[in-house]
Amino acid sequence: MNSRSAARGFLAFLLSLPALQGSNDYKVIYTPYNVCALRDSTVDINCTYQFPNISTINPNNVTTVWFTKGEIHIPFNLTHDADYAGRVETSCGKVVCTPSLCVGHCTLRIKDLRPNDSAEYKFRFITNNENGKYTGVPGVMLNVTDQVKVSFPASTDSTRVNMTCNSMCNQTGGFTYTWFRNGQNVEQGIYYKGNINSEDNYSCAVEGNKHLHSPSVYAPKPPSVTPSGKIEEGSSLTLRCSSDANPAANYTWFKEHEERQSGQNYIITNITSELGRNYYCQAHNAIGRRNSTSFLIEITSSSSQTTAVAVGTIRVLLPTILLLVFLWMRAKRASRTSGQGGRPDPMEPLPDPVYENLSAPAAQRRPIEDQDDLHYASVHISHSENQEVPPCLAASRVQSDQTEEVLYSAVNFKSHNAVPE
Repeated sequence: MNSRSAARGFLAFLLSLPALQGSNDYKVIYTPYNVCALRDSTVDINCTYQFPNISTINPNNVTTVWFTKGEIHIPFNLTHDADYAGRVETSCGKVVCTPSLCVGHCTLRIKDLRPNDSAEYKFRFITNNENGKYTGVPGVMLNVTDQVKVSFPASTDSTRVNMTCNSMCNQTGGFTYTWFRNGQNVEQGIYYKGNINSEDNYSCAVEGNKHLHSPSVYAPKPPSVTPSGKIEEGSSLTLRCSSDANPAANYTWFKEHEERQSGQNYIITNITSELGRNYYCQAHNAIGRRNSTSFLIEITSSSSQTTAVAVGTIRVLLPTILLLVFLWMRAKRASRTSGQGGRPDPMEPLPDPVYENLSAPAAQRRPIEDQDDLHYASVHISHSENQEVPPCLAASRVQSDQTEEVLYSAVNFKSHNAVPE
């Protein structure tokens, strides 16, 4: 080797040192650096990498790796990650070289995206040269979301409501949106151009992902008010208005069609009879408004409240008291009856009327014509007023006082010269 050839070789070596050690010729460029995608969709992450075109690097012998885990110098290949099994594909084109640089392109495709796929994705390439290795940091930030929503931007036209469809990924565009009214496809575009009816509900979706609907928006349903009923004068009452609505409803309270207060709760303190009027609440949002049914607050005084409690107590206790009295009287009567059983009646029964025929001796018999007239003797039975009469005979005594029994005795007298029979 002559001196000229040696000089050329040394010069080439010197020129190659900065390329191998410097970072200006080793690059990874991602497009874009931030990616947002919808759940269940497919996303492509692209990058361009470059390295110096030197004799010690073979452009056809370059290894590429996409990863989210591991260190920069020790990456964990995404194609070997079980969390992405069957869902990732990588493709790289042929490296193209100029006299000074070699450039390559690679794409990472992730299918059936999941929220857990949100991460930073980095690309690393390794040449056959020990010093020809490079990782592009920072990597690409991927955000996976399923949030598509309808929003209501402010409008200069107070007579019209504006509705726009957007995803959390892209607030300014980039997707084609489809609008639905009551579940039926009606139009496309970011803005809803049709008339908005408070009786309908609306939603939107990204074209190609119609199964990912935004939550439906609708006017408030008829509101309900709690509590209702009677309230004692002088006390306090908190009324609450509730309605199903999306977006959430705002509330306004009215008394006799006069606006009283805004807010979901309406607090009335020291209630008087003057406040016992008809009330109702109104729920409203950007799509429409709905009133509750009118209701009357019934004010009761404390005295009437006490009377009502007393009457209620009597109604409950009176049947019980009557039942106890009845049972006591029945038990007393049964006890008295059992105490007199088997004892002889202190008053003998009155005899039935008795008629007795008495005849004189045969020697004294006289002819019938000489017989004296029949004499009747009446016997009166008198009762002593001091005589004790058993209770069970009290009634019979009254009757006997009114109708006394009369005993009759018939006596026949005959003459002495009567013929014997």
